[in-house]
Amino acid sequence: MPVDVPERVTERPLPTERVPGTGDGDHVVIVFNNDYNTYDEVIAILQAATGCSREEAEMETWEIDHLGRSLVHYGQREECERAAAIIRTIGIRVSVSEL
Repeated sequence: MPVDVPERVTERPLPTERVPGTGDGDHVVIVFNNDYNTYDEVIAILQAATGCSREEAEMETWEIDHLGRSLVHYGQREECERAAAIIRTIGIRVSVSEL
C-alpha cells in the first residue's frame, strides 16, 4: 500500500528541548535505513515500540527510507532502550543517544 507523504520533507533536527507528543526525557531513538524491511513492517514496529499513530509511523518510515534515518522517539533512557529493543527485533539498526 503506498504511503502518502508531503511533496517536500526535510530531515528533522535532533531536539534541543522537549518535543510534544514524542515522550519526555533526555534521550532519543534513531532508526536507520536498510534494504530488507518493508514499509509495513517498519510502520507496525514503530507503532508497537513507541505508541505513535499510524500517520506518524508512516512519516518516520518515509524519512528512514529517503533520508537514511529518522528520530522516532524522545524520552527517558530506560523508555528509549525499551523501544529500541522492540524495533531491533525485525533487524533494523537503532541507536539510543543522549541529548
